[in-house]
Amino acid sequence: MNLDRAHVTRLVAALVLVVGAAYLFGWYIPQFKESATTYLWAEAVYIGGAAMGLNLLTGYNGQVSIGHGAFFGLGMYTTAILMQSHDWPFVATLPVAAGLSFVVGVLVGFPALRVKGLYLALVTLGLAVLFPQLTSRFVPHDLCPTCGTSQVGELPRVKLRPPSWTPNFIKFNDQWAYYAALAIAVVAIVGVALIVRSRFGRALIAVRDHEAAAETVGINIARVKVIAFATSALYAGTAGSCFVLVKRLATASSASTFQISIELLVAVVVGGTATVLGPFIGGVLVVFSDRYISESFPSTLLFWHINDSVKNLLSPAIFGIGLILLMYVLPDGIVGGGRRIATVAIRRLRGRRTSPAPT
Repeated sequence: MNLDRAHVTRLVAALVLVVGAAYLFGWYIPQFKESATTYLWAEAVYIGGAAMGLNLLTGYNGQVSIGHGAFFGLGMYTTAILMQSHDWPFVATLPVAAGLSFVVGVLVGFPALRVKGLYLALVTLGLAVLFPQLTSRFVPHDLCPTCGTSQVGELPRVKLRPPSWTPNFIKFNDQWAYYAALAIAVVAIVGVALIVRSRFGRALIAVRDHEAAAETVGINIARVKVIAFATSALYAGTAGSCFVLVKRLATASSASTFQISIELLVAVVVGGTATVLGPFIGGVLVVFSDRYISESFPSTLLFWHINDSVKNLLSPAIFGIGLILLMYVLPDGIVGGGRRIATVAIRRLRGRRTSPAPT
């Protein structure tokens, strides 16, 4: 059978999709798992969805952002305030949080046109650092009357209620949170797949590869970049809404927004830039690897007692070492490396079939 690179890519992507769907829907059933595990899966799902949005900006358009934790926090606070102050159901807050994140993404995207590369990364980093200061100043204090001065801007104990159409076999809150996050992630995956295969998706790639050439064929570079920035902000804001659903609170600090921004960027790189499913897979791996490293860390090491504070310091170091090794083995990420390995294997197989038999 004659297979070219495009067929191999589609075959690998389809295989990853089937295996991932089988694991999510078949091997993992939240009705038979404890609540902590279900919440962890829900967290992995919405982090993967946010990483897919960042991949549209970084992987397909070539703009590096390490400030998407701010858009994540914007969606988080929008949902929390609407649910806490106005008694909105969670589903009704989603379009508001996504739309507001998109608008703010447009407003940030226009100034971002003036800078590129590392300078753009520094600008977005400033956005992530500035966001917690804005929340502590403008979030109404009456939403959290019991919070101290160190917790201003935190909205704990967000009220949740199950929708009337929730099936009886789905337990509220953990199972409903998982299925809601998973449904949103499926919509996000379909959206990214449609965008990449559309005319706008081809414009994203053209601008990333060569701006001058893209402009000569009539592509509006500024519009493409701003829409890419706003769309990725929409994905991050929607993931922030899911954070409220899973954690039942809204809180932001300079450390947390920066950490979320880095986690999203790591998920994109680990899964594979400029791939549809790669960032989602990377997000799941980032969440579970962090939990696995922290929980499986030994209490003693060569007669050295390791307490919790030492674990908190060593766990990120081990994760970083593992990330370096993974990037050394698979520089294109998991999906990109899988494509490359499959392509090489197919070429070798075809070469063996077409080589002349010895006489």
